[in-house]
Amino acid sequence: MYKRLVLLLMIVLGFAVSASAQEKDTTQVEVEAPAELPVISYTSSPRKYKIADIKVTGMPNYQDYLLIGFSGLSVGDEIFVPGEEIAQATKRFWRHGLFSDVKILASKIEGDQIWLEFRLQPRPKISQVTYHGIKKSERDDLESKVGLRKGFQVTPNVLDRTKIVIERYFDGKGFKNVEIDISQKDDLTNAGEVAIDIYIDKNEKTKIHRIFFEGNEALANRDLKKAMKKTNEKADWGYDFITSIKEMFSTKKFTTEEYENDKANIITKYNELGYRDAKIVMDSVANHNEKTVDIFLNIEEGQQYFLKDVNFVGNTKYPSEQLEFVLGMKAGDVYNQKKLGERLNIEDDAVANLYMNQGYLFFQADPVEIEVENDSISLEIRIQEGPQATINRIIINGNDRLYEDVVRRELRTKPGMLFSREDLMRSLRELAQMGHFDPENMVPNPLPDIDNGTVDIEYNLVSKANDQVELSAGWGQTGVIGKVSLKFTNFSMKNFLNPNTYKGIIPQGEGQTLTLSGQTNGRYYQAYSVSFIDPWFGGKRPNTLSVSAYFSKQTDISSSYLSNNSYYDPYSYYNYGGYGGYGGYGYGGYGNYGGYGNYGNYEYAYDPDKYITMFGIAAGYGKRLNWPDDYFQFMATFNYQMYTMKDWDYFLVNNGTCHNFNIELMLQRNSVDNPLYSRSGSQFTFSVSATPPYSLFDNKDYAAMSSDDQSKYRFIEYHKWKFKAKTFVPLIPLTSGIKRTPVLMARAEYGLLGSYTEAKRSPFETFYMGGDGMSGYSSTYATETIGLRGYENGTIAGNGGYSSYGYAYSRLSMELRYPFLLEPTSTIYGLAFIEAGNAWTSISKFNPFDLKRSAGVGVRIFLPMIGLMGIDYAYGFDKPNFGSNERGGSQFHFILGQEF
Repeated sequence: MYKRLVLLLMIVLGFAVSASAQEKDTTQVEVEAPAELPVISYTSSPRKYKIADIKVTGMPNYQDYLLIGFSGLSVGDEIFVPGEEIAQATKRFWRHGLFSDVKILASKIEGDQIWLEFRLQPRPKISQVTYHGIKKSERDDLESKVGLRKGFQVTPNVLDRTKIVIERYFDGKGFKNVEIDISQKDDLTNAGEVAIDIYIDKNEKTKIHRIFFEGNEALANRDLKKAMKKTNEKADWGYDFITSIKEMFSTKKFTTEEYENDKANIITKYNELGYRDAKIVMDSVANHNEKTVDIFLNIEEGQQYFLKDVNFVGNTKYPSEQLEFVLGMKAGDVYNQKKLGERLNIEDDAVANLYMNQGYLFFQADPVEIEVENDSISLEIRIQEGPQATINRIIINGNDRLYEDVVRRELRTKPGMLFSREDLMRSLRELAQMGHFDPENMVPNPLPDIDNGTVDIEYNLVSKANDQVELSAGWGQTGVIGKVSLKFTNFSMKNFLNPNTYKGIIPQGEGQTLTLSGQTNGRYYQAYSVSFIDPWFGGKRPNTLSVSAYFSKQTDISSSYLSNNSYYDPYSYYNYGGYGGYGGYGYGGYGNYGGYGNYGNYEYAYDPDKYITMFGIAAGYGKRLNWPDDYFQFMATFNYQMYTMKDWDYFLVNNGTCHNFNIELMLQRNSVDNPLYSRSGSQFTFSVSATPPYSLFDNKDYAAMSSDDQSKYRFIEYHKWKFKAKTFVPLIPLTSGIKRTPVLMARAEYGLLGSYTEAKRSPFETFYMGGDGMSGYSSTYATETIGLRGYENGTIAGNGGYSSYGYAYSRLSMELRYPFLLEPTSTIYGLAFIEAGNAWTSISKFNPFDLKRSAGVGVRIFLPMIGLMGIDYAYGFDKPNFGSNERGGSQFHFILGQEF
């Protein structure tokens, strides 16, 4: 009995020495398990035991069977004591990194059976994490990237990973010398938990002092620096002015990721020029001082290669001659590997898209160099056409605003059709034009099934609010004027009488637009408008129906005194902005308050017996055309306006009623990709509106009538012609995947207002030009406002009285746009522009080369609930036609509710 007790004691002591691990100092940051636990060899003969039971202690929050599984041991196993199995089990526990102490003990031995105890101590959990030495925005970023959270267990791997993530984060911001110290201390209020403190010293940003190249002959240093898009040294004005401008505005900071990318860009540049073997044989980054580094690059260019011939094999759908034409590379050309990849697979008119637009989704093109002789390469492009893929299912994710059939009707991809990349991209464009989804986050996802020859297409959309509410107020000559406008872009007319389908206060889901607007300051002025647009009238075809109506009344304001140099014009105080139907007219109001002269001391009197009222309705019907292509749309709109004047001294007709019946025909082509921040495409609009030619058949001698004859303008007549064009060109290829693409926008506009007889030249529908262009159709003359930045409102045409309004105008402009923010909640972009335009009081005076010039900068902000807002600063270089003998000079223009 005594011998057995001594033996048991020796076994327990042996276990404790061989299988226990030293407890780590948890007050230090870099705690690690031993790199190699001891493997014990026993000189005495081990004895075999069968495990009768295993007990786990010290880990109340874990299931015993999980921990026992970590060890690799289980009840019933036969092990040697002393033996290798115990040591290996201990190693396994340490490898998991969850324990600060591990002991394996024999709690009981009977015969050839042994009872084991795993005595484990868990690593502490995090009670809180505190960052020191960084800004709040950086802390927020790191919290999401690092992932340290309360309750997480502290392990060496977690702490090492935290350091690595922080270093990479600040390296990406140019802080290459960041210092990180992570400490942990026991949380005295929570047993088994520690507080983590992360001390960060970013030091100075690491910038680039100089870049040194060696071995380059075909490309000069400046060409290589141009190829390095992000890794730039300070500007050197001596070697290249354009490159110096680029470098002056670049950050010049050094980051490892951008440096690695730019090394690849150097090789790509060589590959473009035919140097297929070019490589960087050595590179180094050396500290120039504490704040800057020097970069050394040793390049081996190799020789330049040319194409000996290009052959296509495996193609059956298209002949080789057509594919060679699409590829655009022939014998004798420089062997440009970048162009080869783009023309085969990337660009919109690449060889791959030629196939994919015909359903060959599984198409592959593999260029192979079959012969390299001296400086010539024979290229064989091996085509695997594969089967044509038929669309199986269309899956729409993320739509929570519209009825699904309303979304599906915009898609050009339908089940049963052959797959077409062109149709897929066109579908995305149509979804963006709806305005209900974020165009920057539309992700199409084709899911091919090569076994069945089919493809499912998944459209992943992000809904965004598109309704707009405007509540505004201003102060004018007659006091405060307020405006309320509601624009619902997802209206459902068919559910108007079914309240059970309402979402909120209105029926929604069909993508129709309903706009309600009211503006008033009480007795002096009131304006109300309503419009409705259905882009799919009838629900089966993209035929547009628009209906609108408006009413406004302005009462005279008389004054008892005006100083000698005063000029009072009520039209300068109220501009009646418009909500027309689609292509129609409307006269809501923005209430731009202006005026001329020194008004001195006024006493204004409200005279209800002197007024002008305007009433109008419009109805239009449009149809999408298939020829010349399906970007075209034709629209016909009938408009009626009625003007009633009583003792209205500011108009050619003081008393009476004037009627305007006209039809507007409009042909439009719109291929713009994105309605908010357009990157590509164009808009062309040609329209003509005309009234009946009353003077040609009513047998009246209008030449003999005086200008104040009330019957002369009872029925208004004119014909009006307008042409507008916009083009958008991205300055970075869209295939690059860069969202923040600078865009060049060019615009040209022309307008003419003609008459059937000169004796009855219409004072209505003329052009009011200059300034911000805010009013749309404005003033009692139903004058169309045309903006021209750099000049005050109406100084090009309109503010010199009714005889100063334009009967012809032209406007040309060019804008360079750059996006700052492209999110569902807001879109913000800046712009710089040059502009020129003019207006003439007679068509015979029209001169497209006599233009008023301006230039400036601005910003646009789109908020879903408000719409488009903006501010421009412009400088007018020429003298306006009216209002001033000085050049336009510095002007600020505020934009609301429209694109300039």
